[in-house]
Amino acid sequence: MRRAESSRDTVAPQRAGRTAGEACGAWRAAFRRVRAETELRAAHLSAEDQIVQSMADASPTKWHRAHVTWFFEQFLLVPHDPAYRIFDERFPFLFNSYYVAAGPRHARPQRGLITRPNGEEVTAYRAHVDAAVERLIESVPAAKAGEVFSILEIGLHHEQQHQELLLTDILHAFAQNPTDPVYDAGWTMPRATQGPRGFIEVPHGIHPVGHDGEGYCFDNELPRHDELIPRMRIARHLVSNAEWLQFIEAGGYSTPSLWLSDGWAQVQAEGWQAPGYWRQKNGAKSGTWHVMTLGGLKEVDPAAPVLYVSYYEAEAFARFAGKHLPSEAEWEVAARAGLLADAFGIAWQWTRSAYLPYPGYRAAEGALGEYNGKFMVSQMVLRGSSLATPEGHARASYRNFFYPPARWQFSGLRLAEFA
Repeated sequence: MRRAESSRDTVAPQRAGRTAGEACGAWRAAFRRVRAETELRAAHLSAEDQIVQSMADASPTKWHRAHVTWFFEQFLLVPHDPAYRIFDERFPFLFNSYYVAAGPRHARPQRGLITRPNGEEVTAYRAHVDAAVERLIESVPAAKAGEVFSILEIGLHHEQQHQELLLTDILHAFAQNPTDPVYDAGWTMPRATQGPRGFIEVPHGIHPVGHDGEGYCFDNELPRHDELIPRMRIARHLVSNAEWLQFIEAGGYSTPSLWLSDGWAQVQAEGWQAPGYWRQKNGAKSGTWHVMTLGGLKEVDPAAPVLYVSYYEAEAFARFAGKHLPSEAEWEVAARAGLLADAFGIAWQWTRSAYLPYPGYRAAEGALGEYNGKFMVSQMVLRGSSLATPEGHARASYRNFFYPPARWQFSGLRLAEFA
């Protein structure tokens, strides 16, 4: 699995200095690269694996493969290629996700019930759309190239998001299987950076936050604006499994004073005793902890960064440690200053910031305007990227977001303290 890197956009071709033919060739190569990565990730899975939906918040691999294809068909081909013909009239209803303006859709919790169309038909759908997109890239009139390539670029980054979801969703399904299936026998956890630990001061004062104009961004990373950073310090490193084991052994999951009220209710309702996917194989109190990974069930490595924790758990751990979570602005300023080890490529990191629009934010017109803006309520922001984030999809301004109880993602944390 590739590790994501900061501020390195390997998806969209660089536009400056290219001829029209070179630009088309670069877009075609980028399109093929992203589409191939989806199939590479799905290649480890059987037809049965690709149908399973283990909870309402997850989607089957087959659905992910078809949905990202529908995105190109719906938003790129239908509006911009008069000669294009819909592959299958049933597919828009089945593979739309949440775009109300694009028409009705199949209920999300029931995606695992779609055994037909089968995987081979989805593969044929992908091939049909791929060929049409490549024809469009080669033949797009100069007057429409800007708009077409802009939508193509959104579609590529959208597909990369689903590449990560493909892995998080299948891992959740495998974690429910008592046989502990292995997604990839060759998978290994990315190694955390070694070096001085502790906390480092973040430059205080007024700093610009948000996308800086270099490369691609989603609309929720805009507009760039000023934020006041107080005198504070941030942890150089991610919280480790060893530190989390101390939290468990100290009764962290049984001490209500450490938890937000909603978090404690979640602990009680779900019976949380450790991060998601952790288990003691022999069930004994002194048993060794194991964790479900993409490489199967592994013994918990104390030196590795903790994963599969919710916002509620991250916030409770911060209280236990006598610290707090950084705000997303504090995290971004620290990341841009090069103060953080493993900011990218291991774990998404919870912040204490609610997912809200930046000052002056405006969603795009039409169905694509539903991409981020309508979710700006009741969720918390995570920063960085994870071990499942595709190459070229990470940057300092990226805003991921999930509901506070979510812990099936590759989510961890780093701590902060006021100076």
